Amino acid sequence: MAKAELGTLIVTGASRGIGAAVARLAASRGYRVAVNFQSGEAEARTLANEIVRNGGRALAIQADVAREEDIVGMFQTAERGLGPIATLVNNAGITGGFARVDAVSADALKRVFAVNVIGAMLCAREAVKRLSTKNGGPGGAIVNISSRAAHTGAAGEWVHYAATKGAIDSFTIGLAREVATEGIRVNAVAPGLTETGLHAANGEPGRLQRLIPSIPMQRAGQPEEIAEAVLWLLSPAASYVTGAIVNVGGGR
Repeated sequence: MAKAELGTLIVTGASRGIGAAVARLAASRGYRVAVNFQSGEAEARTLANEIVRNGGRALAIQADVAREEDIVGMFQTAERGLGPIATLVNNAGITGGFARVDAVSADALKRVFAVNVIGAMLCAREAVKRLSTKNGGPGGAIVNISSRAAHTGAAGEWVHYAATKGAIDSFTIGLAREVATEGIRVNAVAPGLTETGLHAANGEPGRLQRLIPSIPMQRAGQPEEIAEAVLWLLSPAASYVTGAIVNVGGGR
């Protein structure tokens, strides 16, 4: 039996890690998936091709979410290639690297807030323009990827990154209330320590092992576990859920 078509989902930062897991699972559930990437072109195209080979529809789209013109172009390309936008997952994010607050540079701060906060807000803006029943749209859902760091603060490592995720939590709640009567649900998933390439990319491949003792479940999460929470929030099963931040962190 053919999978039901669930419309076009844009996943930002989908070439690897949690974003790739979300894109892969969404495609298996019947979404047409726009696999956004900023620099991981080979990985994004490999993922899109994998989805197509498995009977789904996908398109790899390059866009830097720190650039407004790239975001606008990404939405237009996704619509032309896959059809009307139904849902958005704001996953793209960077940590800005390990640094205490007294050592972080202004340039690092500008970049991490541009990608993690301004980019997510502009992507949501484009989604609301298309989805809001107030604008003649069909309604839909947005899921922002936050982090447990928003509550732990990430002291001594990346307070600047944690602050951007605190902003995402506030944005999620505010936007959810703003568009609650316009057919759009807005929620966030806050992953805890998860097995992705993020830690090695920031220069500490052993970070997970160092921090596992602080997790009540005594293990790191898998990207697929985060993806399951995201897909639930996008689905009709979460039809009465908006403005929620769902912690998926093994109790940490």
